[in-house]
Amino acid sequence: MFLDRLEQNLSTLRTAIGVRSHRQELLASNIANADTPHFKARDVDFKSALATALGGVGADSGPLGMARTQRGHLAGDGENPYGAAVKYRAEYQGAVDGNTVNMDVERAAFAENALQVEALITFINGRFRTLQTAIQGQ
Repeated sequence: MFLDRLEQNLSTLRTAIGVRSHRQELLASNIANADTPHFKARDVDFKSALATALGGVGADSGPLGMARTQRGHLAGDGENPYGAAVKYRAEYQGAVDGNTVNMDVERAAFAENALQVEALITFINGRFRTLQTAIQGQ
């Protein structure tokens, strides 16, 4: 009973950390491919990705399922629960090689997302400290 309530309490925070981690991977990929011709920068809208991951009503669309057209195809289930929320970033300044990565935007988004991850971890640690204090009866 207690563990179920604890799991339910931390479920949203765990999902939020997952979405933030996925966004960090996308931003790192954008930065790494800044010199790759025709690379299109991608990002995640955190609000819609979290709503999708939690199965909320506010999500634009649910996770995309893969159709198995041949018996030998892999199912592809659970590979990326936030895939439906990944979108291409708007192009600010066209590049000759077709690359849409703007390093100023990517660095700022990377730093902001890292701070959000840090805040979520601090919040989760605070929850556990509160639970530990309650258990110890202090």
